[in-house]
Amino acid sequence: MAELPDFSDLRALFVNCTLKRSPEVSNTQGLMDASIALMREHDVQVDTLRFVDVDAATGVYPDMREHGWATDAWPDEVWPLVEAADILVVGGPIWLGDNSSITKKFIERIYAMSGLFNDRGQYVFYGKVGGAVITGNEDGIKHCAQNILYSLQHVGYTIPPGADAGWIGEAGPGPSYLDPGSGGPENDFTNRNTTFMTYNLLHLARLLKDAGGFPVGGNIRAEWNAGEHYGFEVNPYDENPEYR
Repeated sequence: MAELPDFSDLRALFVNCTLKRSPEVSNTQGLMDASIALMREHDVQVDTLRFVDVDAATGVYPDMREHGWATDAWPDEVWPLVEAADILVVGGPIWLGDNSSITKKFIERIYAMSGLFNDRGQYVFYGKVGGAVITGNEDGIKHCAQNILYSLQHVGYTIPPGADAGWIGEAGPGPSYLDPGSGGPENDFTNRNTTFMTYNLLHLARLLKDAGGFPVGGNIRAEWNAGEHYGFEVNPYDENPEYR
């Protein structure tokens, strides 16, 4: 095995978007735990969160208490974990071929923070790495993963190669990942993808952290607003509204 860099200063957050409250068994957590164990073997600080367990409001603002909600755990309980993490892995189940409602809710709250900036003037998620873990017993791994990974990159996360892993077993009703005899924990394809995803997340996070974050240049919102357009040609429609 090739010599690996030191990952011990990295921090990861695994968010399980199962519909099941703790302590009910979550098959998604079972697969996420395989990736978590690998990261912890390399002394990565790993935080975990079952999103349905926290009293986070629904919405697309940083603090929904300012928009009619009596309580919102997002600003004080969830956001500090997200903000501190170099690596974010979003996991969840497949329902009707799509991500769970809890996954969608978490992504919406991530989107709520996308107008913030880091200390370099870039969007706040620049320099962070994202991945996805999906479980179920019906088709939809790629669809669910692409939805999560697209959403993460759209707000500023960097996505490495092979950034998703999943298990569905045979299509149709059947055993879930952690059910006895399911074959999930022994499945070579799933185990390979989970391992490759984990190391690719670590490698990309290492590269970005060593570089001081994602490179600055042509991506500073304040400079654009001040008139610096980095060589982009002005659209003639902007100069002459009658130009059609």
